[in-house]
Amino acid sequence: MESGRHASIAEVIPRLLVVAGPTGSGKSALAIDLAAALGGEIVNFDSLQLYRGFDIGTAKTPPSQRRGIPHHLFDVLDVGSGYDASGWSAGDYARLARPILAEISSRGRIPVAAGGSGFYLRALLRGLPELPARDEALRARLGKREERRAGSLHRLLTRLDPDSAARIHPRDVHKTIRALEIRLLTRRRLPGSETAEALTGYSIVKIGLNPDREQLFARLNARVERMFAEGLIEETRNALARGATGAEKPFESLGYKQALQYIHGEIPLEQAILSTQIETRRYAKRQWTWFRREPAIVWLNGFGDDPAIVREALELASR
Repeated sequence: MESGRHASIAEVIPRLLVVAGPTGSGKSALAIDLAAALGGEIVNFDSLQLYRGFDIGTAKTPPSQRRGIPHHLFDVLDVGSGYDASGWSAGDYARLARPILAEISSRGRIPVAAGGSGFYLRALLRGLPELPARDEALRARLGKREERRAGSLHRLLTRLDPDSAARIHPRDVHKTIRALEIRLLTRRRLPGSETAEALTGYSIVKIGLNPDREQLFARLNARVERMFAEGLIEETRNALARGATGAEKPFESLGYKQALQYIHGEIPLEQAILSTQIETRRYAKRQWTWFRREPAIVWLNGFGDDPAIVREALELASR
């Protein structure tokens, strides 16, 4: 009797599947296979795939390849929407994503969260400390200071909050501005994780893709070449024609940054491709490092489009 009661309780707890891993590891392909087999819907946690019109450089799955499976939190932001200079924060993302998870589950479907932005996943699952809203005037002043003296904001953050500065790449101006904004508005260092509100009410299965490194790098090199061959330069030009300035968040990402440099005559096409390949490989290494710190991930040693990996993932997701 007692075991039956536990079983019935377990059956009503909604499942949440998470597919994580480095760029190019086949996360989208695996997520679609899982959703198709288990009655799921895809929820994006890639910060750049939120933006409409930035498809080739973000490796966004085209609608024609989504097999009729609903995809959420793709193409929800336009450059010029108010988030283009600072980017959508992880907190903004989590506040919108959590109700979407609940809505999917309420219909008896399984949300399958897939993406490569580790901080967005952390915000979704573990929550973030309560932080002050943006102060656009302060952000503008900080931005002008950085324009006058590149690197000055990260040096300032290092003096005011060395722990936060150590977690932010010196060239990541957006995150540096946000950290300084919090420090200057609250006059305190970043609040601890104990003030965060974790996601509850789900049975969560986290799957990490861990392909062979050399094979992944070969795939990434080939993917970058395809991106440029299939219209990355034209996609970047189209974004500029729609009113973008080139200072917006998507243009700092891999591929678009180099395409912009090429359009401005700063580097030749060959250098744009090579630079994108090098930085993409480095980015994959950083993602590996980040996700390996994520608790309770079950790592599968292969690519997400490998049938053997799909079978392993389905077995994990069906337990």
